[in-house]
Amino acid sequence: MTSVAVVAHHERSTARALAEQAARWCHDHGVTSWMTEEDADALDLGGCASTRPLADADLVLSLGGDGTMLRCVRLLEGAPVPILGVNLGSLGYLTQVEPDRLGESLDRFVAGSDAGGWRLDQRMMLDVAVNGTVVGRALNEAVVEKAESGHTVRLLARIDGEPFTYYAADGLIVATPTGSTAYSLSARGPVVSPRHRAMLLTPVSPHMLFDRTLVLDPSEIVEIEVSGHRDAELVLDGRPTTSLDDGDVVACTPSESTANFVRFGDERYHQILKAKFGLADR
Repeated sequence: MTSVAVVAHHERSTARALAEQAARWCHDHGVTSWMTEEDADALDLGGCASTRPLADADLVLSLGGDGTMLRCVRLLEGAPVPILGVNLGSLGYLTQVEPDRLGESLDRFVAGSDAGGWRLDQRMMLDVAVNGTVVGRALNEAVVEKAESGHTVRLLARIDGEPFTYYAADGLIVATPTGSTAYSLSARGPVVSPRHRAMLLTPVSPHMLFDRTLVLDPSEIVEIEVSGHRDAELVLDGRPTTSLDDGDVVACTPSESTANFVRFGDERYHQILKAKFGLADR
C-alpha cells in the first residue's frame, strides 16, 4: 500500500483526531495520505487537503457512519478501491472498525488478506439512467418520489420493457440487497442478505390494494415512467439528483462496478441486524 485517502464526517467530534492519527500512521509507514478539500476545510486540516481523486488511492478510510461510507462510494465513481469504515456514529450496517482499533486495522490491512485476516465484501450497485442517459450510481437505492407534499404521483413500472402496473403512491424504491435495510425497510420491504444479487421494487405509501415488494433477478431491467401532470424527483442514496416531468423514464440496472468493503473476521451482517432490532437469542 502506497496511498490512503481519508473521508471524514464533518460533525463528529472525534473525526479530526482520528484523521490526524491516520495521517501520522501513514507518515510513519511511508504511505501518502490526503483528504478532499471539503473535508479538510471542515475539520481545519488544511495541510491534508488535495484535489487528487479518491480513485488514485490504494485504500479509502471512512471516518463516520453509514452516510460517510455512502459518500466514499459516490466519490469513488465506480473505482474498485477498498473502503475501510471506522464507526463514529451509532450502530451501522456498513462500518465495522471501532475508533480505538484504527491503527491495528491499518496494520492488518497492510499485512495482506491472509496474514491480516481480512477479505473484501463486494456489494452490488445500480446504474441509473434518465431517458437513456446515465445520471448516477446507487449502493442503497434509487427512488422516484413525489415532488410536492400532500399529493401522490402516478408511476408506471415496467420490467424488461413490459408494463407491470401503474402505482399511485408517494414514490417507488428500487433497492439493492444492501439497501434492503435502508429506505425500503421503512416502507415495509423485506430484509435481503447483501450476499444476494437482486433488485427490490418497493412502493412508498401506495394508494392501492397492491402494496407488496417485488424481488427481481438482477438480469431484469426496471423502468419507472412518470405519468400524469404531477412532477417527481429522482433521489439516489438519499441525495436529490434530478427533477422529472410527465413522460420521463428512469431505468435501473445492476452496475458492473461494486462497492468493496474491508471486513475483518467473520461476517457481522446478521449480528448487526439482530442488535438493531433488539432481538433476543430465544
